[in-house]
Amino acid sequence: MNKEFGEIDIELLKRFNQPGPRYTSYPTAPMFSGGFTEKDFVGEIVETNRDANSNAVSLYFHFPFCAKLCYFCGCNMLVTSDRSAISKYNEYLKREIEMLAPLVSANRRVEQLHFGGGTPSYLTPDEILDVGGFIKSKFRFAEDLEASVEIDPRGLTREHLEAFREIGFNRTSFGVQDFNSKVQEAINRVQSEEITRQTVLWARELGYKSVNIDLIYGLPHQTLPEFAESVEKVIDISPDRIAVFNYAHVPWLKKHQNIIQTENLPSPDERLQILRMTIEKLVRAGYEYIGLDHFAKPSDELAVAQKNNTLYRNFQGYSTRAGADVYAFGVSAISQFQNIYAQNQKNLNDYYAQIDSGLAATAVGYRMTADDHVRKETIMQLMCHLEIDKRDIERRFGIDFEEYFSADIPKLDIFIAENLLENNADKIKIIGAGKLIIRNVAMCFDAYLEKMMREKPVFSKTV
Repeated sequence: MNKEFGEIDIELLKRFNQPGPRYTSYPTAPMFSGGFTEKDFVGEIVETNRDANSNAVSLYFHFPFCAKLCYFCGCNMLVTSDRSAISKYNEYLKREIEMLAPLVSANRRVEQLHFGGGTPSYLTPDEILDVGGFIKSKFRFAEDLEASVEIDPRGLTREHLEAFREIGFNRTSFGVQDFNSKVQEAINRVQSEEITRQTVLWARELGYKSVNIDLIYGLPHQTLPEFAESVEKVIDISPDRIAVFNYAHVPWLKKHQNIIQTENLPSPDERLQILRMTIEKLVRAGYEYIGLDHFAKPSDELAVAQKNNTLYRNFQGYSTRAGADVYAFGVSAISQFQNIYAQNQKNLNDYYAQIDSGLAATAVGYRMTADDHVRKETIMQLMCHLEIDKRDIERRFGIDFEEYFSADIPKLDIFIAENLLENNADKIKIIGAGKLIIRNVAMCFDAYLEKMMREKPVFSKTV
């Protein structure tokens, strides 16, 4: 029995374990289309920077290169040992910044900065300082900047973390996945406990405010007792945040995942037992459940933001700064404004060619409708606050909640019947183990889900 989640019933979770979106956006990325062009994106930048706009800005930069291929990876990445290829990419990234940064109002401050990948720490310390210095010269940064970088402890030096710190980074995140050597060899990611602990120690010594460690359950050769050892080691390392991801085996989307033999993957029962054990250990150790697959210490900003109902969600995951426009740079990066999404070219040569043509790198995008805004706010409240405030939705959008969602609310009955959800006059609230199937509940309010499900499979399982 777990105080926060109640009894975690494996059979119940199995019944709800189906493909579904992670809702880092609404509508989700499969709805993006080429009908939204780079002209639309640039036009939206111009339009949203009129009238001395002073709203906050969030910057995301994608660095796709890695030294080795992790067989489980679902990111847009490229393996290379050619340092000239990395230098070339950095120059194109600067050109993209040169193109778009002057369009952003000088009144606006950057409150968030994120380097993702790929492996941003595959840059050399000098490259980090060069690219970081260029970015800082083109935008105005807030004094209380929240800046997070994804790193890889393998091949990392203290100088890498010093360089990131020098250009303003104060949070870092990296994967462990599993400390078991057999699992690590099967996924082609061998990372010792020693270098993991060394990385955290360096980050603490250099003044990083928050350290996040990722674990993944469902990987080949994982067993309940051995993964329990990995969880206990991570708890002992004591990061501020821990993300526990469900391995998404989607070889039809990521061809390299075919290297992983399906017969070596844990059974559905084993996966859920591993998840249950992990949750129980983390909560017992004092970590608070934030949402979906994230846990944080009570003092961490994510936990505080959730208590204050200021938590937000975007393509980088959970965030403490709601309302900022996300300007995303680099191959495959996704920008997110109040009314639009715009994704850059996913192929490196296409990305280069578009910039060479003097165009923004947009490949696909989406312009939101009035209905999209209502459903986005509803789904994001659920994902971030574990409840929907009906009266708040009504005030914001001038609707009658029950009437507007009359076709969707009956879909909640199955969750209510299983004591996973409460639906009263003012709120819809996730309770107990319902927190583990929050994606399923959110799917009830998704107007596009049925259409997407009829087409090719694009989503991982929800549990």
